[in-house]
Amino acid sequence: MDPAKLAKLQAAAAANRIGGKGTVRRKIVRKAKPSAAQDDKKLQGALKKLNVQPIPGVEEVNMFREDGNVLHFTAPKVHAAVSANTFAIYGTGHVKELTELVPGILNQLGPDSLASLRKLAESYQAIQQQRPAAGGAAEEDDDDDVPDLVENFDVEGGDAKASLD
Repeated sequence: MDPAKLAKLQAAAAANRIGGKGTVRRKIVRKAKPSAAQDDKKLQGALKKLNVQPIPGVEEVNMFREDGNVLHFTAPKVHAAVSANTFAIYGTGHVKELTELVPGILNQLGPDSLASLRKLAESYQAIQQQRPAAGGAAEEDDDDDVPDLVENFDVEGGDAKASLD
């Protein structure tokens, strides 16, 4: 064995000793970091104790937050223990604004959410009222409107004159 390597190993071994030459080397105890899988097992165990049952057929879940936004889950897995008033929702949640989900969630809104929706609608109307005042000249130009129907296009070309006579 290489003497330089041997000296290096002996120095490293001596650095790990607590006592003198005859004592046992200190053992390094490394703490294991809790992994996500371990946390998931604990959660599953707690839910199993509550006797949760899966609820099939849930298309979406919306959780209304204090700031007026919505935590939206599309096609989540839902488990519930009704006796313990506990629901577990698995899936990817997206934070969306209330205006993005308005047509589909009107029946889900509570009194607090309806109040925030009303405030949002009032602010939107105020913005819309300010815009026409700034762009009044642009509304006089009606180039984007659909022209009026002048002739009868349902009947083919030559028959149209014959049927009108």
